[in-house]
Amino acid sequence: MKCKPDLPLQFNRTAPDQMRDRAEQFYTQMQQRRSVREFSPQPVPQDLIEHAILTAGTAPSGAHRQPWHFVAVSDSKIKSQIRTAAEKEERESYEHRMPKQWLDALTPIGTNWRKPYLEIAPWLVICFAKNIGDDGAKNYYVQESCGIACGFFITAVHNLGLVTLTHTPSPMRFLGEILGRPNNERPYILFPVGYPATNATVPDLKRKSHDQLMTWLEGD
Repeated sequence: MKCKPDLPLQFNRTAPDQMRDRAEQFYTQMQQRRSVREFSPQPVPQDLIEHAILTAGTAPSGAHRQPWHFVAVSDSKIKSQIRTAAEKEERESYEHRMPKQWLDALTPIGTNWRKPYLEIAPWLVICFAKNIGDDGAKNYYVQESCGIACGFFITAVHNLGLVTLTHTPSPMRFLGEILGRPNNERPYILFPVGYPATNATVPDLKRKSHDQLMTWLEGD
């Protein structure tokens, strides 16, 4: 039995032609999204980051438990601590942990263990996943829910006219320690956020074609 009554859905039906226009415009906008590793130190207003996080918080989640918490960092000393700890783990990974197949897959992207953007980007936003809620109850579909919320966040950042990158040094326990997060939270993804550097470049990568991306099983 539901403990709360249902509310009327707020939904405005859109004409198919308008839907197609909106779909094409949104796809064109998102097609321009790229992961960026070269950031400008130009400040970004806090309220813009706040709105991106609020957008992430609208994501669906298992049993509506919302098993996430976002920490936004602009403090230069904390960013320096994060970079030092991240590069320590990344160097170990690149030099000892990653198998050759993984390193070969990263070659076209040109990444290495050095992560200067962790200090240069004006904001670092870390999504923490919560297997146990603040009320002590278990959360469900935590990985899936946080993944969707982070996708919303990336989209919101791009919509703002900013750039970001998904950074996942492994292990990431140091983030919880540096940021003083409780034991029921563990770092999920770290996002540097800001404007791209003036001469920023990105790898010449191709996205999957229509045929590679989707399959249609149409009825009669």
